[in-house]
Amino acid sequence: MTSAQQTATDPAGPTGQLAGWVADLSLDDVPAPVVERAKYLLLDGLGCALVGAQLPWSRVATAAVLDLEGSGDSVVIGTGHRTGAPAAAVLNGTFIQGFELDDFHPLAPLHSCSLLIPALLSTASVRDSTTTGAELLLGAIAGFEVGPRVGYTLHGSQMLDRGWHSGPVFGTHSAAMASGKLRGLPPGQLEDALGLAGTQSAGLMAAQYEAMSKRMHHGLAARNGFYAAGLAAAGYTGIKRVFEREYGGYLSVFGEGHNPDASLLTTQLGRHWETNVIMVKSYAAMGGLHGAIDAARQLRKTIAPEDISKVDITVGETIYKHGWWTPERPLTSIGAQMNIGYATAAALLDGNVLPDQFTQARLDSDDIWSLIDATSVHLDESLAQAPITERFRTDVSVTTRNGDVHQVRVVAPHGAPNDPVTNDELVAKFHALADRVTNRGHAEAIDRAVVGLENLDDIVDLIDLLDQPVAGALD
Repeated sequence: MTSAQQTATDPAGPTGQLAGWVADLSLDDVPAPVVERAKYLLLDGLGCALVGAQLPWSRVATAAVLDLEGSGDSVVIGTGHRTGAPAAAVLNGTFIQGFELDDFHPLAPLHSCSLLIPALLSTASVRDSTTTGAELLLGAIAGFEVGPRVGYTLHGSQMLDRGWHSGPVFGTHSAAMASGKLRGLPPGQLEDALGLAGTQSAGLMAAQYEAMSKRMHHGLAARNGFYAAGLAAAGYTGIKRVFEREYGGYLSVFGEGHNPDASLLTTQLGRHWETNVIMVKSYAAMGGLHGAIDAARQLRKTIAPEDISKVDITVGETIYKHGWWTPERPLTSIGAQMNIGYATAAALLDGNVLPDQFTQARLDSDDIWSLIDATSVHLDESLAQAPITERFRTDVSVTTRNGDVHQVRVVAPHGAPNDPVTNDELVAKFHALADRVTNRGHAEAIDRAVVGLENLDDIVDLIDLLDQPVAGALD
């Protein structure tokens, strides 16, 4: 290894500072509550993987990728298959994102576990030495911290507003730093990995309407991050100072016309922990719709769905652009999970938005479509200038057949940083998902392994648990 690979090109610059911080990070540097939360976030991600592994579109992805890639040594969660490390990263990320139940960061939108778990499992499968639970956990924390900070530099939801799928745009760096940390890369090679990650960032949000590929975007980013770290480890160089390069750099290209801010990459790095900001979802829908779902569930307590004549929903720009278009029947599951009209109608009628609301029969139900036809969605342009804590405010107003109007405002849904899903709630969610597709004993063994992750001398037993085939959540 050359001295240039040991040291970042400009250790004081944003890219160099980030690479140096990741290289030096130890579990002792991380506050105990952050370490604890990281383990529960990983448990949530694995629950999402288990329930996502045998969905109809996941089975299509598995057959296609295994046909392209063949067998290997890396686990494909919940299938009983093993394949090459890059292919496993694609599939495991696809499963975690498979039902819109996985975590998301509300300010720098990305789904962290669908990036980190696949990259880390694939990296562990190609290491010469055993991987301890503490090493896996530290790599995950590095990724939890890096991804949102990359998102901040591009002002987070602005990328969604422009039509980018922000997660795979921000997420390659997250996966690369998790993988690179597990590989023990020095700052110079982590800088290369950041450059290799940035040049692979991509994702078009039009996939949300009907494409299976929406489910795979974060999996592809996980694979790209895994490749970035692996290439860097082999001495293959990437773009130096990728965040500050004026021509063809990450921020100058993706942030064109939007005043990107490289300083946000490292502001309060190691003092403010993004791991604590990451939201755990309570519903199987795009995160921006959770406010409308919460509001609908409150309204349902006092209004019978059959009495509703009109539904009005008012949201800000990001939710409006990302979550509203006039849906057409029949609607695909991905379209339904991204559409505020469908999600609100399902919540008003069924009282929840979980896997049962996205079966083929429910997607094409007359009562759902009657409410969607009675729904209007309005843009509140003033919310673009509101404080960040209020920017995703949602108002749902229901008019009954006798003319009464009932309204609920949700400033932030349950799960937001000021009202987080607790670790106990998260465990309950994990079992609600995992117990649906496997036996309780199997689910509890995974639960124990992840909650005690820092005590595992070798993650091989956890890998074996994840290797076991599960049932189909919609079968």
